[in-house]
Amino acid sequence: MKHVVSLKWLLARLYEPDLVIVDCRFAMGQPDAGRAAYEEAHIPGAVYLDLERDLSDPVGEHGGRHPLPDAAELAGRLSRVGIGNDTRVVAYDDQGGAMASRLWWLLRYLGHENVFVLDEGFAAWKREGFPVNAEQKVLIPATFLATVQHNMLVEMDEVRESLGDDGIVLVDSREAPRFRGEAEPLDKKAGHIPGARNKFWKGALDEQGRFKSAEALAEHFADLPRDRELVVYCGSGVTATPNVLALSEAGFENVKLYAGSWSDWISYDENPIAKGEE
Repeated sequence: MKHVVSLKWLLARLYEPDLVIVDCRFAMGQPDAGRAAYEEAHIPGAVYLDLERDLSDPVGEHGGRHPLPDAAELAGRLSRVGIGNDTRVVAYDDQGGAMASRLWWLLRYLGHENVFVLDEGFAAWKREGFPVNAEQKVLIPATFLATVQHNMLVEMDEVRESLGDDGIVLVDSREAPRFRGEAEPLDKKAGHIPGARNKFWKGALDEQGRFKSAEALAEHFADLPRDRELVVYCGSGVTATPNVLALSEAGFENVKLYAGSWSDWISYDENPIAKGEE
């Protein structure tokens, strides 16, 4: 796989000097749980980056529940934890790759290709008996210079203008009941962006919580057109990112993220909302 590495791959390279391992564990609704889990035990040498404090900007009127961080500020944070332009980065979490994929996407958005998500995550690493500790390594800052890839991103107005455009397909990464508008545990309005297709992000994982093979992912996404632009969204731009990763593994080349996602879409009262399967 292009973007996903196995537990054994990481174990074999654990102490290589150009590698930075990033713990991205985060529990929605429990903002301190991820850091507490990191401080209790993590993969040796890992640094911690917090979804809300490090990988998102503060919430405002628009931009959704996890607005994209300012590129220059994020580059500074990456530099401070030792990530430079020549660093290999492996991100992990305990949420099926959702939080790790957010960092994977952000690094690629800043022009850094050498970044991977650890398959299966921390619980599986621990279950295999691989080493963990609670030590926090001394951080030696690096220099990270961002080259923002604007073509990876779409904004709300572009999504609104694309409604009814056959050349653009919206992909909603949330669970089916949220997509259909039957349940909405997190946002003020229920439903989906009109015309979107539902591909729950966990469909990219197998029963063991591993990312499916490229062939299996191509089958999973077989009903999506390869000759059109795919715009992926979720509730707040986090769980859309493992779908972006999975689509790339499946060979889709024209895939963009609507980072503000549903929580940004509904912050504009005039935006239309669809319910049911359409």
